[in-house]
Amino acid sequence: MSTPEEPFDYQKSLKNVKSYPFLHKYLPVDRFIVRPCASLIVRAVFGTNLTPNHLTVISFTLAFIAGLVYMVGRPACFVFGGCLSMLSTIFDNADGMLARAKNMTSRYGAFLDLFLDRIADFAVLAGVTFGLYRATADPRILMLGLMTIGLYFLQVSLYYLNKIYTGAAKNGEGAEAKNLAVFAILVFSLAGWPIGILIGVGLMASVGTVVKLIRFLRKGRDPAATPAH
Repeated sequence: MSTPEEPFDYQKSLKNVKSYPFLHKYLPVDRFIVRPCASLIVRAVFGTNLTPNHLTVISFTLAFIAGLVYMVGRPACFVFGGCLSMLSTIFDNADGMLARAKNMTSRYGAFLDLFLDRIADFAVLAGVTFGLYRATADPRILMLGLMTIGLYFLQVSLYYLNKIYTGAAKNGEGAEAKNLAVFAILVFSLAGWPIGILIGVGLMASVGTVVKLIRFLRKGRDPAATPAH
């Protein structure tokens, strides 16, 4: 339990690492929308026995439900699924903010977040794919969904391979990009154009894959950036 002498410190709860300067400067969804909303959750639970891991599980549950809602394939369900996805992401940011604010960060908590996030990502994208297929009966939707899911997890794999290669110890540096992607999912859902989710995420994943490959190849040309064996 927190005490009056330990108030919630918003600045302390934020990460200092900014892996996407372009997003931070020109598309600050993370800074102006997601983090302030997440801070409201942190403030609400700061003086309770809820832990960051509890918030991680809540985030995962919301995303999994969003995937199931998307699978229904009705317009209202696409809207509701988008709202649940965004709420899940806000909780996903709140867990790390609570951990930093209360000095409760742990290796297990960080990896629990990574494990459940990837399952949640799959649940949402698969839900959108099958929901759209049920609504349209168009097999091309299944092809687009499979391509989008494959590209998304390809760029995620390359991201962590780069982290392993460079010996980076911190997790969560990609939160700005993911928050922007989920915000786009919300916008497409509210706009009644759910196929935009698959197109948008697929394009972002394609660009991300190319950028990560180029960054890795550049490291090979720079001896100073290559870890010693």
